[in-house]
Amino acid sequence: MVVNIKDEKDLIMSNTYAFGDVHGEYFKLKYLIDKIYIKNEDTLVFLGDYIDRGKYTFEVIDYLIKLDEKYNCVFVKGNHEAMLIDFLAGIYEKLFFINGGSDTIKSYKEQGWDIDIKTKYHMRKMPYSHLKFFEKKLVNYYETEEYIFVHAGIAPNTLLKNMPDKYLFWDRNFIHDTSYKGKLVVFGHTPNKKILNEKYKICIDTGGCFDSMGNLTCVKLPERTFISQGCTLEDLDD
Repeated sequence: MVVNIKDEKDLIMSNTYAFGDVHGEYFKLKYLIDKIYIKNEDTLVFLGDYIDRGKYTFEVIDYLIKLDEKYNCVFVKGNHEAMLIDFLAGIYEKLFFINGGSDTIKSYKEQGWDIDIKTKYHMRKMPYSHLKFFEKKLVNYYETEEYIFVHAGIAPNTLLKNMPDKYLFWDRNFIHDTSYKGKLVVFGHTPNKKILNEKYKICIDTGGCFDSMGNLTCVKLPERTFISQGCTLEDLDD
């Protein structure tokens, strides 16, 4: 469903748009944003994993930085950003590289920036605005009166402020948890072709970077409208 009609109700109330895992799919992200009528009072929440696997990590981060200058944006940290931050500090370098990091390295190299695994970690360089994005703009979770936004999941009976990183960034069990009853949790991380839309949980990682799935998805809250973007001509040409 394309949301671009400026009806009276939409003009009065503010909305929150949450976006699933981008994974370097710049053109899908750009076209998805173009489908949405965003008001100044709306909030855009990105659920992490902006990088790796897709071809255009550099362009994605550039685009998100510019969006943040124009709209009220919240950027949740994903496990891939956690791995990149470690990688830039010379920690768990191979873990990052084999989990799609090689695509991120290539994307930066094509733009003239060296973050290669073969380069000593203290010599790796990326634009300051990108480094600032990864080190300063990312939050572990985002909570409102009605919603919780995380990358991967949460643990039962644990305060968000005490939530271990392994749940926030890496969890694969929350999506199957039938016991949780609390604020609506919106998350990504576990890709599925079909959107998970339950009373207390929404998972919108629809595998935008995978040929077998291929959609980048966002949800408009509070009405739970889902908007997706598949391959674009630019994706196919490249």
